[in-house]
Amino acid sequence: MTIVSRPPTILLFGYGNPGRGDDGVGPALIEAMQQHLSDHNRMAEIECLTDMQLQIEHIVDMVGRERILFIDADMSCEKACSLRPLLPEKDDSYTSHAMSPDALVYTYQQIYGTPAPASYVLSIRTYHFELGDDLCDDARQNLYLAIEMAKVFCESAHTTTTTD
Repeated sequence: MTIVSRPPTILLFGYGNPGRGDDGVGPALIEAMQQHLSDHNRMAEIECLTDMQLQIEHIVDMVGRERILFIDADMSCEKACSLRPLLPEKDDSYTSHAMSPDALVYTYQQIYGTPAPASYVLSIRTYHFELGDDLCDDARQNLYLAIEMAKVFCESAHTTTTTD
């Protein structure tokens, strides 16, 4: 008898380099969310992942999900943080190294021949990316707001998601 386990319906994926100052806000948000989800017994329904950058192999992590939230640093973000839906967009770069989340959604659809799970990106306004720096105070404040936004994302999915 083969038991097939289903992955958690929600994936939170924070990416960035914690060793480069504010670039580490994505993984820092994931760390905070893991503690929050553990405290509220939600780890079975929400998976948290981190990496330094998105790569083509991450489409495998998207399989079987209902909703995905990608979290990243963004120096051009006009607000402290912003949430937007992802639209499949072909990446015209010559390599699959360091893909955008839109390109990852596009690649998922090309490989699997089906629409990708509902995917969003949470951008966090950041300022400094020097090697060896910690998060600056402004980025840390923005991170706190983004954590609250991620909690709302998970709660809204929780109220609209049904289980078998």
